Formats: sequence, structure tokens, C-alpha cells
Amino acid sequence: MYSPNSFTPLVPRSPGMFSEVPAWEAVRGGWRPLQGSFRDLGYSVEWHDFTTDQDLDWSPSFHPDGVEICLNLSGCGEVQAGDRRLELRPETAGFYFQRKPFLKARRTGRARHRFLTIEFSVGFLAGHFAPKESGIHPVLEEFLAGRAGADVSSSIRLSHDHQQLLTSLNHPPVAAAAQRMWYHGKALEIAAALLYRTEVEPELFCHRLKRLNRERVGRVIALLGENLAETPTLKQIGQRVGCSPFYLSRIFSGETGRSIFQYLRALRLERAAELLREKKLNVTQVALAVGYSSPSHFSTAFHETFGCCPGLYPLRTQPLPPKHSGGREIR
Repeated sequence: MYSPNSFTPLVPRSPGMFSEVPAWEAVRGGWRPLQGSFRDLGYSVEWHDFTTDQDLDWSPSFHPDGVEICLNLSGCGEVQAGDRRLELRPETAGFYFQRKPFLKARRTGRARHRFLTIEFSVGFLAGHFAPKESGIHPVLEEFLAGRAGADVSSSIRLSHDHQQLLTSLNHPPVAAAAQRMWYHGKALEIAAALLYRTEVEPELFCHRLKRLNRERVGRVIALLGENLAETPTLKQIGQRVGCSPFYLSRIFSGETGRSIFQYLRALRLERAAELLREKKLNVTQVALAVGYSSPSHFSTAFHETFGCCPGLYPLRTQPLPPKHSGGREIR
């Protein structure tokens, strides 16, 4: 077993000069650092929401000697280390680490990709594991002990709790001054959920039914977010999820506290707010992009949610700083 001081960091491809910014230039505003700094704090949390016409190589975004967890909400990707491959399909998660020989990674074109990554330095992780701690995922254990090069885990399904956590990471429920501490805790929470071995226990029928319903709700949320302008009907969603529209509506409301329509409305308006902050489209174009055929209905719904008309919204919000600020890594 290793101790927190037993590893020897590798030299990055460009020592002291690594930046993942070039890896995301093709998607422009589709990459958004939320909190942390890989270099200064040992971890970073980043949100991704973009569509590409062609396959995208995203391996240049992986920090050398780093461990990255990916919570994949929509879109398909893969990370490959030699003959081992992690497939990231909608509503799945996994982790991988970057060492020579370097990882290969691809995001498929003609799809909307929505995923969150949490990247850790080896020193950060080793400092949080107790010496001779048991239960760590065997793939990660080999990496931390310096006995493995680049490698990947197998994928797991995103649970309902994972998806709820993913949503909260985009909207931290604390004051701005407290967000660094809050994100630090959430990063460790996600690491604890994915970087340890999972114990498989017999599942009672009632627990299985509850789990299946949560997974169905998670699939519905992913389907709604794939194309806000042309969402499937309730009947089509039921067919894809595998249950009747009536039953699906009931379990969705029970899990989220909102109807499918109310949830879709919230997703559309949240996306509309992001587009308005980017200032690339006018109000009518934004309305159409998120599925509103009537600009007046869009303006009414937007005002009810955000307290102002969409045309004034960009003036009431601060743009993201172009450089390192407030604990966010833009490098």
C-alpha cells in the first residue's frame, strides 16, 4: 500500500505551462469552470454543455498526473488507455488518470454533450486517503502506488442522487463567499462515491422498484435536455423509458416534486438564461432555440422566473471573468 508521500509526480508534457483552454476552443462557451484550481488547490470542477458537428478529441484537457471523474448526463464519449476503454453513455459515470502513455479520448459529433468533470491532482487525493486505507478502487490503488500508467475505470449508471448532486453543482445553495469551501466538500463527496469499491448486497423488491423508478426519472431528465427545441411527446418518452405515460408522470412528480412539463419549462428557461448571458442571439432567436414558438409566451415565462424581461436580463448579470478569479481555474 502507499502513503501520502509515496508517489513521485511525473513531469507534465509542458512543465509549468499546461493549459486545457486550447482543448475547448472548438466549443467556445461550452466549457465553464465552476470552482477550484488543479495547480493551486489540487482539484477543479468544470461543467460542459456543447454540440459538435464532428468528433472532438478531448484528451488535451486532461492534466498530466491527474485523476478525473466524469459524470455524463447526455452525449457519448470514450476514454482509452491501451486496450482498456471507458465508454461514457448518457447517464453514466467513470474515472480515468493521465500518465504516460497518455490517454486517448473522443466525444462523438452531431450530439449535445452535457457532463461535469472533477479533476484531482495525485497529491490532493493522497493527502485525503489514510495510510494503508482499505477499500479504494483497485485501479486507483495501482495508480496512487506508482505501479500503473494511464488507465480507466469501468462505467457505472448515474444514480438519482448523483444526478441531484450534479444539478446542485451548477447552482450552489450557498453565498458566493462560501462556495470555495462548499465545492471542496462536494468534490470529496463525489470522490468518495466513485473511487472506492462498491459492495453488492441482495436487493429487496421494494428497493429495486424504487431504484428503477429513480433511473427512469433520470432517463426522462436526460431526454428532456437532449433537444429543448424539439422534445419528444409524453407518449414517446414513455416508450423510450419503458412504462406508461400515466405511471411515468406519477413517479416523476413523486421524485422531483414537479410535473414533466414544469421540469421541461425550468430546463428551457435555464438554458435561455445561459444563451442570453452569452449575448450571441437576440431574444427571438433564444426563444426558438429553447422550444418557444411565441416570443411573447417566452417573455412572460422568463419574467415569472427571473423577475425581468429577457431583453434586460444580460444587463442584470455579470459576465464570467476571462482570467483566474474567485477560485475558478481558467487556465
